[in-house]
Amino acid sequence: METSKKLPADPSEPAPLPEGDGAVEDDRLVKGNLSFHDITEMVSRHAEKEAPMAWYVAFAAALSGTLLLLGLFAYVVWNGIGVWGNNQPVGWGWPIVNFVFWVGIGHAGTLISAILYLFRQHWRTAINRAAEAMTLFAVMCALIWPTFHVGRVWAIYWTLPIPNQMAMWPQFKSPLLWDVFAVSSYFIVSLLFWYVGLVPDLATLRDRAKGFWRSRILAFFSLGWTGSNRHWRNYEKAYLLLAGLATPLVLSVHSVVSFDFAVSVIPGWHTTIFPPYFVAGAIFSGFAMVVTLMVITREVYGLKNVITIDHLEKMNIIILVTGSIVGFAYITEFFMAWYSGVEYEQYAFLNRAFGPYAWAYWIMMTCNLITPQLFWSKRLRRSIPV
Repeated sequence: METSKKLPADPSEPAPLPEGDGAVEDDRLVKGNLSFHDITEMVSRHAEKEAPMAWYVAFAAALSGTLLLLGLFAYVVWNGIGVWGNNQPVGWGWPIVNFVFWVGIGHAGTLISAILYLFRQHWRTAINRAAEAMTLFAVMCALIWPTFHVGRVWAIYWTLPIPNQMAMWPQFKSPLLWDVFAVSSYFIVSLLFWYVGLVPDLATLRDRAKGFWRSRILAFFSLGWTGSNRHWRNYEKAYLLLAGLATPLVLSVHSVVSFDFAVSVIPGWHTTIFPPYFVAGAIFSGFAMVVTLMVITREVYGLKNVITIDHLEKMNIIILVTGSIVGFAYITEFFMAWYSGVEYEQYAFLNRAFGPYAWAYWIMMTCNLITPQLFWSKRLRRSIPV
């Protein structure tokens, strides 16, 4: 009977991680031969240590910006949205531009959490918490703009189908109302998805907490989690159901946002390409924001072994794909304007490219179409400065 011989180790492969209960098995996700205890310590200490002076400086700057925002919104309410340039025939203007921007960058969180979870892409685990939190704040910022865009902010509750003595119901043919239902549903599901995913992490912080109020608050939000087999089974079922519910929302929310423009009769905007065009653009901008935040986070908090270059490279690949889709949509718009033979459509696109705002158009083309093509190079995809 022949005895099997152990093959020599391939020098091109990474060194195996130490075996044992505390070892991380997949060195592609976490670098540095870290144990589970090491990762827990590395991540938890930032939530447990005393906040440094730099944190208070950053908080003061953010609070000052928030107070400035509230003051400027009060100015808008007092003087009317005409100060933003909204008037006849300018119907969208500054508030809707900001609305689309914030909803767009809020797409990556649910995409990373839901769709990548369903496809069992384990590399999402290093970045999904930050991406989900970014989604929640971005959606909250997005809802501000259509609220003030209506002009009479005190009547914004009319968009909700609330029974009233005047028997008045919302105008269900209005894209503004579609936004209310789509974005609010997206926010609620994203909030639940974020919170359910945090329950085991909150329990870990609960078990490590030293202060009375800290331990009590964490105990309340961790819902009595013990890490038992029954808890993990229920957790995975709930997470899977929420992922399945959130996935169509990723595609539907920005499709509905695109209807704000597509259902108009304005040349250059009344087009059926907008739903996939807006979805790809939202994923593109959302992933770009996540990459930006992760590059800063891994440097400031010393998480380079947890948020690795491999994670950033995979996100850059998605940016490359979605950026190319957006660029294809740009070119398709020009083709359809030419093919239609409608002079108003042709003028709208020629004016964008060569009119008074040509500088903005070509900056957009450079950033959204040309620059992502750099990521065809593996070396550039893995470069932090790039």
